Amino acid sequence: MFKDYVSLTKPGIIFGNLIAAASGFFLAAKGNIDWFLLLIVLIGTACIVAAGCIINNYVDRDIDLKMSRTKDRALAQGRISVGSALFMALVLGTIGFALLHLYTTVYAVLFGAIGLLVYVGLYTLKYKRNSVYGTLVGSLSGACPPVMGYVSVSNGFDVGAAILLLTFCFWQIPHSYAIAICRFDDYKAANIPVLPVKYGIQTARYHMYVYIVAFAVAALFLFERGFVGNVYALVITLMSIYWIYLVKAGYNVDDEKAWGRRLFVFSIIMIMVFSVLISVDYVNYEPVGLAFTHYLSMVIA
Repeated sequence: MFKDYVSLTKPGIIFGNLIAAASGFFLAAKGNIDWFLLLIVLIGTACIVAAGCIINNYVDRDIDLKMSRTKDRALAQGRISVGSALFMALVLGTIGFALLHLYTTVYAVLFGAIGLLVYVGLYTLKYKRNSVYGTLVGSLSGACPPVMGYVSVSNGFDVGAAILLLTFCFWQIPHSYAIAICRFDDYKAANIPVLPVKYGIQTARYHMYVYIVAFAVAALFLFERGFVGNVYALVITLMSIYWIYLVKAGYNVDDEKAWGRRLFVFSIIMIMVFSVLISVDYVNYEPVGLAFTHYLSMVIA
């Protein structure tokens, strides 16, 4: 039973989001790390992400039964009651937001709320089942944890936070399309209108090219703006080129699902390397914030 409750929170998703949140924190801290604050950010982020995942499990329990990957989930099979699951989500969400409110910044709370509301309210409840643009909408929620880590240190939404938001948004889309390709039959069986299923894998390839290039450009803006060093710029450039090569290689494969799986694995490696590099190859330079940061600070204060 305990394992079922843990599975509701989707630990793999939590782990990935914690790496992203930590990387944003390290980028903003530039070596001056408040370890207690980092711990609070990670616990708070984990609780909020877990709450969103539990609600997603609740809403999707009908379509989960139609997909081989998800048909054994605890809520779909009735091993956990709906009431227990939603109470768990409420408790975790409350703990997460309370910790961020008490120990971090209003910006961290704001982006935690944006991430949860977009994931639950827009993606899960509205767009996932009804629109091919669900992936685009969902990418915003997935980009919030690194920004939460960053603004917990910076206490402002500056150009670094904006670049992180865009970079993670752009990364999410080819990553999600790769999942849809290697799980094509599941998505089709559940009638989820992701781009590769609705318009075909060939169309998805074209979109992948666009978003990988957008990811690379956004990521390299961190270098252009003086946040990170030469090693970061070189590695991200070379890996982005290879990512594009992998997409191109899909034109000549017999097993598109296996190709999609390779793309999925590489996208994970890509974002892990990105997260590590912004954590360690930072530059001690104080960036100029976006013009509206100071205005927003005054309004909130």
